[in-house]
Amino acid sequence: MDHIMPRLYPWLGLCGGYALVMLFNPVRRALGDGFRCIGRYKRIWISFALLGFGYFVFQFVTFTPIQNWADVDPNQIISLPHWYWPRFSEVWRETPLPALEGVAGLFDNATTTYPLSVVAAVFMLANWRGLHSALIRALRKRYRLLGYLVYLILLLSALASLLKPIVFWQLPEWSGLVPAAGLLRVSAIVDATAFIFEYLLGVYIQVYLITVCLAWIKGVSFEEGELFRFAMRRFSYVLEWAGIVVAVSTLIVRLPLVLAYFRNIPGVLDYLPIARVLMSGLIMAFCSVQISLALHNETLVEALRAHGHFIRQNAGRLGWFLVICGFHFFTIMICDAIVRSAIADRLGALLLWKFSFAFLRGIVTGWLLASWVCLFRQCETRRLNQEKWIQY
Repeated sequence: MDHIMPRLYPWLGLCGGYALVMLFNPVRRALGDGFRCIGRYKRIWISFALLGFGYFVFQFVTFTPIQNWADVDPNQIISLPHWYWPRFSEVWRETPLPALEGVAGLFDNATTTYPLSVVAAVFMLANWRGLHSALIRALRKRYRLLGYLVYLILLLSALASLLKPIVFWQLPEWSGLVPAAGLLRVSAIVDATAFIFEYLLGVYIQVYLITVCLAWIKGVSFEEGELFRFAMRRFSYVLEWAGIVVAVSTLIVRLPLVLAYFRNIPGVLDYLPIARVLMSGLIMAFCSVQISLALHNETLVEALRAHGHFIRQNAGRLGWFLVICGFHFFTIMICDAIVRSAIADRLGALLLWKFSFAFLRGIVTGWLLASWVCLFRQCETRRLNQEKWIQY
């Protein structure tokens, strides 16, 4: 017992410090409201969990082919005490960037949507719950003739999202008919085009979940289909800012990767982490623009002006919120890195852990997103009576 206690002291100190910070920080009320919100509407965190787990299954099937059923034997968990558990110093370097992107995602798009985006593309084209019609009406009313161009881009990217799995699955069969370089170029173009739909789908899901949080804050009930269409109308306002994010992301992240298939660009992958940091920094620098557009139905210029006012008036509380978000995302990313390293090639254990991690991250992301909506509304009391009604 005496030799165990010294090892517990750092953990006791860490837990005690965490409890003090969570109980006495300036945004504790919003964090508590966020917990109550996801307790009332579990779809908020379940949406993130399902999308995250769907992406893991895609990666698992694509890059970790199962040779036989012994590879996924649940008995692998029994040997857990004999696993090699890496130290913090061995894994921490791979976690800051995913943690930073996790924080930035709360203000933009908190989860990847592929491969479930393929199903969503089918639903959209089939006018599921009237969303396709609602999208066309919203774009026409909001952007007039320009709305048809936006719709065309969305339609083409949705079709590319449908083609994406077909192209990647058929690459080996097509290799004998088309030169390998040509196939890679085609797949890169399809992937870059499909990214637009995948990203905007994530933004729409985020806007929908923000409206669910708003309904909880206001204490109103809603019909599910009507809320989907209501979120689509709100999404048409957010689309202005989302278009800028897509353009910047395409320019500094996607375009260099696509061009690398057409010409030699030395070390193109070495610049990718820097580009991801820049994108996260841009989104966090304008963190309230998306939610302001979604809740107030204003123009982009008005949202940018309101963002400047929001930062000046609430810099302290926003800073605390960012620190708390960063700590939670960094913690779960560290846990993921340590467990994955300990699991090594035990595929059954990896599948079980990733299933658990998807729900863990879904709960954390849903809680922090709901907390962000609550915090924003608490800071926006002066503007509550200025919210504009949608005119269509």
